[in-house]
Amino acid sequence: MADVRPFPALHYDLNAVGSLDAVAAPPYDVIDAEARAALLGRSPFNVVEIDLPESTGGDPYEHAAGTLEEWILSGILKQDREPSIWALTQQYTGPDGTTRIRNAILARVRVEDYGPGRIRPHERTQPGPKQDRLDLTRATRYNLSPIFSLSTRDAWPQVAPVTEGEPWGDFLDSEGTLNRIWRITDREIHRAVSGELDQAELLIADGHHRYETARTYRDEVGGEGAHCYTLMALTALGDPGMTVFPTHRLLSGLSEPDLVDRFHRGIEESFETVSEGHDPASLDGPGCFGLIDSDGSARLLRLRDREVLGELLAGRSRAYRDLDAAILEKVVFDRILGMTEADVEAKRGLAYAKSIEAAREAVSSGEAQVAFILKATPIEQVRAVAAAGETMPPKSTYFFPKLPTGIAFNPLS
Repeated sequence: MADVRPFPALHYDLNAVGSLDAVAAPPYDVIDAEARAALLGRSPFNVVEIDLPESTGGDPYEHAAGTLEEWILSGILKQDREPSIWALTQQYTGPDGTTRIRNAILARVRVEDYGPGRIRPHERTQPGPKQDRLDLTRATRYNLSPIFSLSTRDAWPQVAPVTEGEPWGDFLDSEGTLNRIWRITDREIHRAVSGELDQAELLIADGHHRYETARTYRDEVGGEGAHCYTLMALTALGDPGMTVFPTHRLLSGLSEPDLVDRFHRGIEESFETVSEGHDPASLDGPGCFGLIDSDGSARLLRLRDREVLGELLAGRSRAYRDLDAAILEKVVFDRILGMTEADVEAKRGLAYAKSIEAAREAVSSGEAQVAFILKATPIEQVRAVAAAGETMPPKSTYFFPKLPTGIAFNPLS
């Protein structure tokens, strides 16, 4: 069961900062140095100063903690005494050109170990990002950005009437998503949301490193208290604005003639060419990809022998063996090119593109020698892999739009 509760939020005083446009940001893990500088150019109080801290010659986490305290004392941030939950709508145009609205409820959720009927992951994690988020949590004692989770039950109808009124804040992000936020202090609504979700199973869509950090921090502090909860944005699996898009693979380093020859021979042996083109959406079944080659040609591929997956992915569930990302990783990256799981995790000779156009441009510019175009992973398959207790290869899902950071912070003490 999911223990979902309101929380006494720390949030920006919009009278002090002007608007959320100036201080909100995307999740920390999609921000590079140039984007960070641009965000701080909007306002010195942008959330990246504490969520993605830097300190010349000092400890960045201490800098984040000191900055957070300074903003509270100066009135940039306000700490609520009464608990609240927050309703968020995101109106966006996806990579497919369709405009949708996705709904989420921001609340405090009890940290549980992974398991059936509780909270499930779907992607692998790495030690570096977890240590970074743990150090930040220790220093600030706040959850600064929400974990995006999908719920098997829908509590949005409980908060929807509130969203007919004026929002607490709104802003248009750099991807063109209109974010609108309502702060809800009505305790009857709190009880209704908690009651609706108390039998829900939650699937982490984005924020696995932050969730595993929350588990470590809970155990580290020990006992009962605010540290036993973490900040989540909860969206129903059946939400009409819920979409998953594909992330395409770019291969570089294919320069040695022997390696290039091995790659092409391996592709011909393992896949059949169905037709010319680069969009596999027209092909049914697993193991179908678009391939854009260095000579500019594009063709659609289908795995010749699916029976080989039983050997290559032995011990894996049927849902996992049908994952295009897993098939590509095992058949092409591992068997043909000799790349290890560690190589994939470290992105050695591997990069990603969020659109076919970006993948094609990467190949034509020479940034990559080859691009593999993937279909989107259906949310039902994501759920089935998680239900089998397995985690997917990196970038198997692309949940769009990203959740903003900077709406509300959850105190852990």
